[in-house]
Amino acid sequence: MGISVLTRRSTTASMCSLTSLFKYQATFRKFPKAQCLFPNASSSQFFASPYCTQQQSQSQSEYRKQISLANLLQRYGFSPSQLQSLFAQRKSISQLLLNSHLSPVEKSLEILLSSFKLPHDLLVSMISTCPGVLELDFLKKWEVGILGLLGASHTTSTTIRSVLEFSKRFQIDPFEFYRSVQVLKGLGFTDCTISRILEEFPRVVMINERELQKRTAIMAVIGLDRDDINQLYSIFPGILRFGVEDRLKPLLDEFSQLGFSRNLLRQQVVREPRILTMELGELRQCLELLKKLKCRVPTIKKIFSEGEFKAGFAVKLRVDCLCSYGLIRRDALNVLRREPRIIIFHVEDIVKKIEFLLQRMKIDIGCLIDVPEYLGVNLDKQIIPRYNVIKYLRSKDGLGFEVGLKDLIKPSTLKFYNLYVKPYPECEKIFGNFPRAFEANSRHPIGLWKLLKPLKYEESKDDVKNISCLSCLSSLIRDSGCWKVKSTVDLQVAEKSFYCTFGEFMFVAI
Repeated sequence: MGISVLTRRSTTASMCSLTSLFKYQATFRKFPKAQCLFPNASSSQFFASPYCTQQQSQSQSEYRKQISLANLLQRYGFSPSQLQSLFAQRKSISQLLLNSHLSPVEKSLEILLSSFKLPHDLLVSMISTCPGVLELDFLKKWEVGILGLLGASHTTSTTIRSVLEFSKRFQIDPFEFYRSVQVLKGLGFTDCTISRILEEFPRVVMINERELQKRTAIMAVIGLDRDDINQLYSIFPGILRFGVEDRLKPLLDEFSQLGFSRNLLRQQVVREPRILTMELGELRQCLELLKKLKCRVPTIKKIFSEGEFKAGFAVKLRVDCLCSYGLIRRDALNVLRREPRIIIFHVEDIVKKIEFLLQRMKIDIGCLIDVPEYLGVNLDKQIIPRYNVIKYLRSKDGLGFEVGLKDLIKPSTLKFYNLYVKPYPECEKIFGNFPRAFEANSRHPIGLWKLLKPLKYEESKDDVKNISCLSCLSSLIRDSGCWKVKSTVDLQVAEKSFYCTFGEFMFVAI
């Protein structure tokens, strides 16, 4: 009897476990698309027995919520990779996972799409960077107020995203944004400029009115009128982040000490507002580098073709570009000093060369310190053909030694051709048409010989007689042996003296 009761109990327990197993399997099959989002989750976490611990049940509940949320977001266009990165931010989405119902999240998505009219790509990017904007109460506060800031015609999607993200992260009320917009309008900024400021620099709401007046009034010192100031902040709103006493005023004083007039500063600032982002002493250091350059005269003329101020700012942009890829400032300045041709190239061309060096050639950025000539040559005409030749020879085991960046760039085109191209006929097509590239050019233009040809004068009968007479006398002198000629030099001296004597005789005779 006892054995039968025990058997009946075990059978009942196994049936319960099977029932719970089928229940979890049915729940999991509802979300087939979201299965791949949690590859690290073991089957025991989903198909656990009913006698699991409380911690296991909580993890199961959390995974079920994640699957439900993933399916909801997939309906709104999230890709699996974007969902994986989103769920990796567990602290950011903890509030979303605590919601037992997903209806508030779905309503928030509808508000972002219908009321704010955000594009799909911008919506996905905003939720990935700041998932907190999906809070329903937060969006209801902004649903009416955000279009009332500047009007629907001037409020762009990127402005809405910037305002929502900044407001959520720093818990700023819509009224603070409205107050800052009214202050900016009082300073003379148009709605388009204010929209650009809120898009690029939403931290402007944390600056008081008096400080904003100082930061805009300092621009009048260099001669900018209201329209110029409005255009300046529309192109580069980030200037508002710089203080007057600690940044802008000392910078303008430094420009004046270097000898640049206010009129010149006004022209340069209107043309390139990023000039005001320079650090104190940075322009002076760039100008000192330019004075110490040792290069050909045509290169110097190209560098200073638009003036000394623009040349110094060009050096600053190239240094910032090199530093953004990992070089320290001292090494970047040294690269420019050793290869001044970098200043002539556009920043976009320099970026392409560095990307080719890092991505295709797999060479560290530090090699530019030893071989700065890499940035001074043409990418399409010199770097890529040489690299393709070396890559082909490596694939065929045609190189018995390692060819580094220095061996690739330093040799002249003729030397590189003789070393790596000429011995291998199949490399001719890879390298390009070498004979045409090195076709001998004449030193002067084709029609220049016509200009240098001496003029012809008409010869009279007397001139012909005199020339024939002189030639006869010269032959008589050589045949008669009047002078004892010891060498060819003595003969030439004797002829010159005879011609002088004959000339004097003819003059006296005339």
